[in-house]
Amino acid sequence: MKQKKRIVILTGAGISAESGIKTFRDGDGLWEGHDIHEVATPEAWYRNPALVLDFYNQRRKQLFEVEPNAAHHYITKLQELYDVYVITQNVDDLHERAGNNNVIHLHGELRKVRSTKDQSLIYDWHKDVTFNDKCGKGSQLRPHIVWFGEDVPELSRAALITQQADVLVVIGTSMQVYPAANLIYEVALGTPIYFIDPEPNASKKQFENLTVIAEKATVGMEQLVEILT
Repeated sequence: MKQKKRIVILTGAGISAESGIKTFRDGDGLWEGHDIHEVATPEAWYRNPALVLDFYNQRRKQLFEVEPNAAHHYITKLQELYDVYVITQNVDDLHERAGNNNVIHLHGELRKVRSTKDQSLIYDWHKDVTFNDKCGKGSQLRPHIVWFGEDVPELSRAALITQQADVLVVIGTSMQVYPAANLIYEVALGTPIYFIDPEPNASKKQFENLTVIAEKATVGMEQLVEILT
């Protein structure tokens, strides 16, 4: 049996935006009305844990109000012909709900929490987190989110998967958030790269085998599926 080619898809906020999920890169530097330094750093957690818990509780509730869009479903369609891996900077679960099988969350997941003392203790979570919620060792639970200034535990695995890509697709990301932005440089020389974004931050001067699709995620993914199938 012939082995399927591997497509690695790097996704950012642009793919979720069409489902109604906002991003702090919408232009005003705020994420749902909050400065990221108020809600997305370890210092914010130590300074005002109540605010941080409330912020992520609201983001978790928001997931019940949104649905995967066509771009997510086009990824599922590609799985019929390719070995597809999704490496996402997004913390929502829209990829999974659309049927995307192999998803790596670089920046954590809203529907999970973890221990403040033992980061290996991770729990599925679908309700509000309160100060009464403790891990199995008795420590306070916190959002399972990689905050600015923290290590990215999944980065090494994501890099290995990207190195094995036969095709790389970048969707809805500025590729300016590091270290995730470095993943585009992990592909083997000559690997086809498709960059889908209304304002793509890439050119053929940087990447020899680059195809730019200057469209929003839903339109760009429809075009990509036509190209690859």
